[in-house]
Amino acid sequence: MQETEKSKFINSVLGPIDINTLGFTLSHEHVLTASAGLGISYPKLIDKNDLISRATKEFIKLKSSGIDSIIDVTTMDLGRDVEILREVSINSHVNIICATGTWRDIPRSFWYLRPSQIAELYIDEINKGIDQTQIKAGIIKVANDSEGITEEGEIILKAAAITCKQTGVPISTHSYARNKVGLEQIHIFNSENVDINKVYIGHSNDSTDVDYLEDIIQHGAWLGLDRLPGRNPDWKERADVTFQLINRGLEDKIMLGHDWNYKSLISNLSEQERLSANPEGFLFIKNQFIPLLQSMGVSEKSIKKIMIDNPRSFFS
Repeated sequence: MQETEKSKFINSVLGPIDINTLGFTLSHEHVLTASAGLGISYPKLIDKNDLISRATKEFIKLKSSGIDSIIDVTTMDLGRDVEILREVSINSHVNIICATGTWRDIPRSFWYLRPSQIAELYIDEINKGIDQTQIKAGIIKVANDSEGITEEGEIILKAAAITCKQTGVPISTHSYARNKVGLEQIHIFNSENVDINKVYIGHSNDSTDVDYLEDIIQHGAWLGLDRLPGRNPDWKERADVTFQLINRGLEDKIMLGHDWNYKSLISNLSEQERLSANPEGFLFIKNQFIPLLQSMGVSEKSIKKIMIDNPRSFFS
C-alpha cells in the first residue's frame, strides 16, 4: 500500500487504486467459490473462459447501474482464482479488491504452524502477489462459524492480526452472528493489539439482536450487513434491523453486501435454485434493498454514507 499527501492507494486486482475512486462499493462478494485447487486439478468443473465471459457481462450491468467496486473475499481454501478476477475487472471497469487470509476450510498444514509463519504467507500475497502473479491482495479474510473460535481458528485470527499490523491492510471476517462470534473475534484482535477500526465483522445481519450489533460498533469495529437478500431472517426483517441501526445514529460504521456467489461449487443449491432465491444477484441491494430503506425514511445522505463514504473510510 502507498500513500501520498492527498490520497491513499490500496491494492486492486489491476494494481494500486486511489481510495477516492472506490465509489459505490459492495462490501462482501464472490465471483467464484469452490474447493482449493479444484480448477487446477479438475478443470472440467470450471470453464474459466466461459465464467469470465458470463461474469463480465454481469459486471458490465453493475457498472452501468452505478456499482463501482466489489470486495471479493474469496481465499485460497475457497477456490480463489485471481486471474479470473483480473479479467472480469479489465473487461467491466469494476474495481475488484481480492483477499488473502483463510476461510473455514483451514488447510490442515496450517494447524501446525505458528501465526507468524502464516502471516508471512499473507504478507507476501499483499506485497509480492498471489499464485505467482503480480496481483496483490487488498483485504485479509478470516472465518469462524457456529463452533466459535477453535484452536486452529485462533491461529488464523492471530496470523491476520500480525498481517494487519505490519501492512495496514484491514480484516474482513466471516462470523456466526446468532452465537455472537463477532465479539469473540474482536476479543482476540484486541488481545493482539489490532486497531479495531481496521476490522469488519461480516454476516452480522444474520442476527436481529440490534443491541448485539450496536455492541460490535461500540467496540470500534465495522458492521457488515452483508447477507442479502438472505433467508432467515428474510430481507425485509434485515431492512428493519438496518433501519433501527441508522435510527440509533450508527450509520457511520455500517457497510452492505450480498455474500453473493456468481458461480458456486460449494452450495447445496442448484444454480436454478440460487437464482430463484436471488434473481438480481449483485444488483439486489441497488434495486430492492435501498429503495425499501428509502421508503422507510432513510435519507439519500445516509445511503451515500453507507455505500460510498464508509468503504473509503474503512480502507483509509
